[in-house]
Amino acid sequence: MQIHQLKPIHKKRKRKRVGRGGKKGTYSGRGMKGQRARAGRKMQPSIRELIKKFPKLKGYRSKRFAKDIAIIDIKKLSDNFEDSSIVNPKILLDKGLIRRVEGKTPVVKILGNKEISKKLIIEGCKISKTAKAMIEKAGGTVK
Repeated sequence: MQIHQLKPIHKKRKRKRVGRGGKKGTYSGRGMKGQRARAGRKMQPSIRELIKKFPKLKGYRSKRFAKDIAIIDIKKLSDNFEDSSIVNPKILLDKGLIRRVEGKTPVVKILGNKEISKKLIIEGCKISKTAKAMIEKAGGTVK
């Protein structure tokens, strides 16, 4: 026996076509006359007009602003940490300087526009060039 000789044991079952007369009656579950009883294009959802009024943003799904990045300034770090202490996202969460985003620890970015005098050890954070220069100038390290 070969593949082209194989045949199914059961008979093919025809699918039921709704809305074309037949066994379900003359209206076939569509009711009597009117827009909904006709074939072809259906009615537009009522929310469509509201959606069309809103301005659209460029880009796929318009992810313009990163929500999961917590931004913190060097001044806050110098106010809340002692000299030669470690700074990482977990410690920042514990101190209440950043919040969880959707139940997760966010990515932390440190920005610097003020001077800092304390030696801080920064781990697991993104950091701007100016902030990195200021921390290293004060004697701290960035890992």
